[in-house]
Amino acid sequence: MLKNLDPLLNADILHALCAMGHGDEVVICDANFPADSVARQTVLGHVLRLDGVNAPRAIRAVLSVLPLDSFVDHPAERMEVVGDANALPAVQREAQTEVDAAEGRATPFASIERFAFYERAKQAYCVIATGEARGYGCFIFKKGVNLAPDAPSESTR
Repeated sequence: MLKNLDPLLNADILHALCAMGHGDEVVICDANFPADSVARQTVLGHVLRLDGVNAPRAIRAVLSVLPLDSFVDHPAERMEVVGDANALPAVQREAQTEVDAAEGRATPFASIERFAFYERAKQAYCVIATGEARGYGCFIFKKGVNLAPDAPSESTR
């Protein structure tokens, strides 16, 4: 067992998150999302699963190890509610709380129309399917770089 890792992060998920590079994207989706068929078109090529876990809890686990991209305006995105792009269902409000906590600051979601979200998800590095039963529990996160404050610079090595 490893220390200081969220117990939800299994070996397959940790490997995928570690293998991602700066600018790669991870999709965290609800149980209604066509995760398997979309994931087959991603870089990883197969779906990763966190069954029995809701989307906000999965986001907390993933963002405990994944830095968000600070070089883009919206490193966190959500699927829009069909017919009401400004609606924020409870699952998205809860997810926003997790993102803000992980980043230590407000990091508002940008919204993506449903079918555009599906197409964008196919370009992601990987898809993590959750057991989230509520609709619109679908999110995309862009990986950033970990600028550890205590890491030695090239000149001090």
